[in-house]
Amino acid sequence: MKQTSAGWLLALRAFAIGVAALAGLVSFPAAAQKIEGLALTPPMGWNSWNHYGCDIDETLIRQTADALVSSGLRDAGYTYVNVDDCWHGERDAAGNIQPDPERFPSGMKALGDYLHARGLKFGIYSDAGMQTCAGRPGSQGHEYQDARRYAEWGVDYIKYDWCNTGEGVEQRNPREAYRTMSNAIATSGRAMVLSVCEWGDHDPWLWAGQYGHLWRTTGDIINCWDCTVSHGSWSSSGVLPILDQQARLRQFGGPDGWNDPDMMEVGNLPTLAENRSHFAMWAMLAAPLIIGTDVPDMKPEITAILTNPRLIAINQDEAGQGAMKWIATPDWEVWAKPLADGGWAIAILNRSGETQRVTLDWGAVELKDDTFGRQTDFAQMHYTLTDAWTGSKQSDTRTPLPREVAPHDTAVFRLRPMIL
Repeated sequence: MKQTSAGWLLALRAFAIGVAALAGLVSFPAAAQKIEGLALTPPMGWNSWNHYGCDIDETLIRQTADALVSSGLRDAGYTYVNVDDCWHGERDAAGNIQPDPERFPSGMKALGDYLHARGLKFGIYSDAGMQTCAGRPGSQGHEYQDARRYAEWGVDYIKYDWCNTGEGVEQRNPREAYRTMSNAIATSGRAMVLSVCEWGDHDPWLWAGQYGHLWRTTGDIINCWDCTVSHGSWSSSGVLPILDQQARLRQFGGPDGWNDPDMMEVGNLPTLAENRSHFAMWAMLAAPLIIGTDVPDMKPEITAILTNPRLIAINQDEAGQGAMKWIATPDWEVWAKPLADGGWAIAILNRSGETQRVTLDWGAVELKDDTFGRQTDFAQMHYTLTDAWTGSKQSDTRTPLPREVAPHDTAVFRLRPMIL
């Protein structure tokens, strides 16, 4: 990673991240761009919005943090604890944002200290408009002031939303809005991940990598398999409609700049198979893995999905390349994700409501990835197969792989090059 001399001066001034900066793991920009090196793999953590909406307070956040630790989720990689909308109080006479005194009476620095003491990271929410989506004070016109405030509180991650930014010709320019907050973070004295939550309206995959570390590619997710729900001027979508929009964007995501198909609904979906598929496909996409369910009351089978080490390894693979749709039928699809070791992750997704019997005859279909320049001739190169859900060894690619996939479920395999 390239480190500028001006970046070093700012890093040295920011003692809060001194160790990382001095080790060369974090790069502070000299001009208008993000702090580099904060998200070399997709961020993992938890966010309050999907399950709780505005019904949050410091007790809930602390209980969730404790549950992340006790359940093993933190040790599996879920380190960000992101407090979404509705934590805000009013601004004081000097314009400084304050937490809601009833919801967060101990203050946000105390909450950040609580999280850091448990080996977790502190994420917070703001908005590029005058108000947040829930009508709390936004950061427009206060970007530098708010970024300094967040730095004082020990914030590590900012989800920056796009509500109340105007309409038509009166709407803020999104590039300018996110550049301003990115610059504010860069001068705050603390390294913070910036999540560009612009909903994909202005093709952020083309420009947001200059300013942020991940960018939303769609509108909000909702806890259904295959639905779109209208809310008047906007809509939310289930797992499949959001998934269907991702394959065309894979070339834009990678280390330190990720396509974000929104936070996960794993734990909120009706069936175990749908929860498995949701997690498997977000892992295949190299998407941020942000839990959006009730962690203190999480069922063991959901914890098992979210902590599956083989699927997490696929998601966190250092190549940072999202999956492509390799084979498509009306009822089932096969997705392929190139991995850093020269292998592949293969997912068989059953979109339908009936069990699908799929046989992968490796020699019959060419596996070619034009986007990332990968090609495999299974007649010349052979791979071992591991079931990513169970860890069990399967046959290798010299023989076809038959598989029954339950309704709405997904089978995932890791292919590793064989040494013959």
